[in-house]
Amino acid sequence: MRRSLWCLVLLSGALPGQPQKPPPPQEPPEEDEALVVKEYSFNPLQAEKELKTGNFYFKKGSYRAAARRFQEATKWNPGYAEAYLRLGEAQEKLKDQPAAQQAFAKFLELAPEDKRAAEVRKRVSRKGAKPDAKSAK
Repeated sequence: MRRSLWCLVLLSGALPGQPQKPPPPQEPPEEDEALVVKEYSFNPLQAEKELKTGNFYFKKGSYRAAARRFQEATKWNPGYAEAYLRLGEAQEKLKDQPAAQQAFAKFLELAPEDKRAAEVRKRVSRKGAKPDAKSAK
């Protein structure tokens, strides 16, 4: 009996009088990114990063991914006219004219004197709807 108890102690790795190792800590379960709500604050560096990544996807032909990145850039910096312009272009490629019109209107609201503003106005008027700055808010 004593011998079997001693074997059991040896097999378990615990010797009398020696401290036992605590079990390894368990990591918390991974969170589903879709359930996590991001909090946006003004961060022009992050907005620039998102714009550059969006430009990469746009050149690659992944317009949906590009539009998502441009949308992220507008959330990090709501006054970033370039992001709204690129978002409108991506939405046009995705054949989502209402979203493109809204993005172009916001671009024109933020940068009415930009050298590309005249071209954007032409683009919007060709689509049949005039940009309304109030609807872009």
